[in-house]
Amino acid sequence: MGEMTSTYNPAVHRLAVFTVCWTILLFVAGALVTSKDAALSVPDWPTSHGALVPALSSLQGGDLFEFSHRVFAGGLGFLTLALAALLWLKEKRPWLRWLGLIAVLGVAVQAVLGGQVVIRLLHYWLPVIHACFAQIVFGAVVGIAVFTSKWWVSDQPQLEDSGTPSIHSLAILNAAVIYVQVILGAGFRHKEIPIWPHMAGAMLVLGMVIWTAVALRKRFAQSRELTRARILLHAIFGTQFLLGLAAYWSRLTTADAPQPMPVMVTLTVTHTVVGALLFAFSVLIVLACYRLVPRGREVAARAPRQVATG
Repeated sequence: MGEMTSTYNPAVHRLAVFTVCWTILLFVAGALVTSKDAALSVPDWPTSHGALVPALSSLQGGDLFEFSHRVFAGGLGFLTLALAALLWLKEKRPWLRWLGLIAVLGVAVQAVLGGQVVIRLLHYWLPVIHACFAQIVFGAVVGIAVFTSKWWVSDQPQLEDSGTPSIHSLAILNAAVIYVQVILGAGFRHKEIPIWPHMAGAMLVLGMVIWTAVALRKRFAQSRELTRARILLHAIFGTQFLLGLAAYWSRLTTADAPQPMPVMVTLTVTHTVVGALLFAFSVLIVLACYRLVPRGREVAARAPRQVATG
């Protein structure tokens, strides 16, 4: 990755954090579009009923949800462009400057995918791909916010990992399993697969989260950062698990009612957004482990410079 630290720039970091928050709002808007069956309310793209900015008085029902989603998506495009420009001007780490450009490219690809969902009338797996690629873009934006933080660029006490598998491998596996669960959830939500793979995936994520949290507790109990990460991982996953049960319960109990029912929309949208937060937090744990726990070659490189005590 090259040089990991640099000089802290508050303006860049604040813009990155704001972009993360904006992306969360975009997830809410997108989840509402799906829950309200509003994806095809506006039949054209990139215009809306032939206009880039339709008359506000014409935005009723599904049109309002779909156009709002597009507005938030456009806002994210401008934010990532501004963030990439600031990184290119202010940031010394070349890899981070390129990550900013990758985030811009990711938002552009995501916009095109969203447009294809409309143009091709929810063609097969396109909505699922659109939903899952959004998580990758979110992970990149979260990464930029972490890399530009004062915590990341400051000196941090380095921890030793003597466990197997390494905490780096375990954290990456945890994030990968959660991402697969996101794919399964998107597949069910967009009616491409049944519910049981998503339920089985929840059990797999449960096991993976416990394994990761236990490793963090046993190996790094002295680390304040990793202890907080472990507790938050439990809390976010527990919340998400309960939301999943509640969302499915609402789907079953309102099956014969006129759709979409507000209770089902609320629970499903919340479940979708917290799922995105869980994946983003798993990415954050990966980054924290790489920042605080040197890998084998890094430990060997530093060993000659260590001074024995006692």
